[in-house]
Amino acid sequence: MTQGPYDPSVEGAQMNFRERMSYGDYLDLDRLLGAQAPLSTAHDELLFIIQHQTSELWMKLAIHEIKAAIAAIRADNLQPAFKMLTRVARIFEQLNSAWDVLRTMTPSEYTEFRDALGESSGFQSFQYRAIEFLAGNRNLAMLRPHAHDPVLTAGLEDILAKPSLYDEALLHLGRRGFAIGDDGTRSEWRNTREENAFVLAAWKVIYSDPAAHWDTYELAEKLVDFEDYFRRWRFNHVTTVERIIGFKRGTGGTSGAGYLRKMLDVVLFPELWKVRTAL
Repeated sequence: MTQGPYDPSVEGAQMNFRERMSYGDYLDLDRLLGAQAPLSTAHDELLFIIQHQTSELWMKLAIHEIKAAIAAIRADNLQPAFKMLTRVARIFEQLNSAWDVLRTMTPSEYTEFRDALGESSGFQSFQYRAIEFLAGNRNLAMLRPHAHDPVLTAGLEDILAKPSLYDEALLHLGRRGFAIGDDGTRSEWRNTREENAFVLAAWKVIYSDPAAHWDTYELAEKLVDFEDYFRRWRFNHVTTVERIIGFKRGTGGTSGAGYLRKMLDVVLFPELWKVRTAL
């Protein structure tokens, strides 16, 4: 016997949303899907806009998770921090995959709408800046692209006034009895910290006997996971830029791929990488 089309309402599914909150209402999809406004007639401009808007959404979640991980470590509550840092690494895995979609755009296709971008550039992303500041790369020169907006500047300054993710991890080591030198007596957090031989020695003790220091060992590996995926994201960014615009200057005035290659040299958690050589 031939059956008609499946009707989910026979099993109780709601089909009338005139007076109920729908999926689209909850996610505010009218506003979200109306936020793409290409400035040219180029077919690929929509791809470019959606790539960057979705990246900003993922970065918003990464900031939420990093801030929560910082609070958990400050409270010496490491288990929730592990979950949050794992999630941050997976977020950057998603961000890495997004470059694969953008790389389907050719140089000729990008040229069709590049002029419409004016001087706007991903270099100016305040959320990316917030992630770097939260992680510990506190290059104060990078406040300047946001100086025109006091609200954004205040948010970044609030991050700079407090210990970074790595700072909190080191303070946790201090509370666990490890000697961490100057990192244990800092009271000013705005500037990027200097590498510290005491911290390297502490991580060496932990990595030399993981079973005796399992939770701090796991914290270290969660931080390395985060930076590993963050580095991949930076590398894929460089590769995508070179593939699409070569070595032209960026729309925001940077040297483009040259600037991004310099960013590959930034190390967020230096002692955690150097301890591998020291073991």
